[in-house]
Amino acid sequence: MRKFKIAVVGATGAVGLEMIKMLESRNFPVESIKFLASERSIGKKLTYNGEEISVELLTKDGGKGVDIALFSAGTTVSKEFAPFFASDGCFVIDNSSAWRMEKDIPLVVPEVNPHDLEKDKKLIANPNCSTIQMVIALKPLHDFAKIKRVIVSTYQSVSGAGQKGINELTEQVKAWASGESIPSANNFQYQIAFNLIPQIDVFMGNGYTKEEMKMTNETKKIMGDNSIEISATCIRVPVFRSHCENVWIETEKPISPQQAKELLSKAEGIQLMDEPENKKYPMPLFAENMQTIYVGRIRSDISTKNNALTFWIVADNLLKGAALNAVQIAEIIAKQKLLCAYKIDS
Repeated sequence: MRKFKIAVVGATGAVGLEMIKMLESRNFPVESIKFLASERSIGKKLTYNGEEISVELLTKDGGKGVDIALFSAGTTVSKEFAPFFASDGCFVIDNSSAWRMEKDIPLVVPEVNPHDLEKDKKLIANPNCSTIQMVIALKPLHDFAKIKRVIVSTYQSVSGAGQKGINELTEQVKAWASGESIPSANNFQYQIAFNLIPQIDVFMGNGYTKEEMKMTNETKKIMGDNSIEISATCIRVPVFRSHCENVWIETEKPISPQQAKELLSKAEGIQLMDEPENKKYPMPLFAENMQTIYVGRIRSDISTKNNALTFWIVADNLLKGAALNAVQIAEIIAKQKLLCAYKIDS
């Protein structure tokens, strides 16, 4: 079995640390691994399979001799360094938004469009966390009934803003519990503890935020269907981990809730959790640290006679929404390079 030389760029961040855990837990065939980050993280020790490894400085030569690099260091860093890694023959799987909508760069969710990966395309984009969990649920329904329209409201955890977002919620809740004044917001527009903020990223000229337009544009590219009409509202909520989505779809062909349940129960990467009579439905509490996407509350829309369903999706945004999806892409690349399948524990 061939093994691969791996680099994790942005290794000390929230997603970078999860990438390392995913490589370990899924028994990725690693020959060697190096952790790269900015100057402030140089020398920090991270553990991989029981071995302590020092974080090195990210440079433009960091991709030399590397087979696959997992990037999670932000848009600016990706734009500066990822092309150099790719030009050195390294497959780059980038978690930022830097390359997602570039025409010739694959934007991949393995359960939906693995066929978009090609050996001669070294730079690959990892989609937005909220987009990933939604398109996995949309795919089997679209194949069966062709989705015409999607309206989605997201309820996104603070870890979507990285470790700084986690720290801010932690500090505010601790202050409240201690009877102290809640610290002012630094990373969010307003206090996030005990609050909901209907803004993620900056507002665009059309009144939607950049996050909302990411969901619209990325979904069309991943699904390979520009005819799907999509409208998103993205909300930050005081939950540490896992994003929730309420999704409404209109389809060309009739599809009943029972048919949808059957399709989703057989879909890769999805666990159906839909027994409302027994209070069984997806929640962040269940999804945290899990590698699956939970779908429930599947029902017909009673407000229209059109073919319409609504349902609820929950997934760990740091795993399937980021690190896990990136590692699954790396697994496909490894299989293509190996020219035969190797076992990956799920």
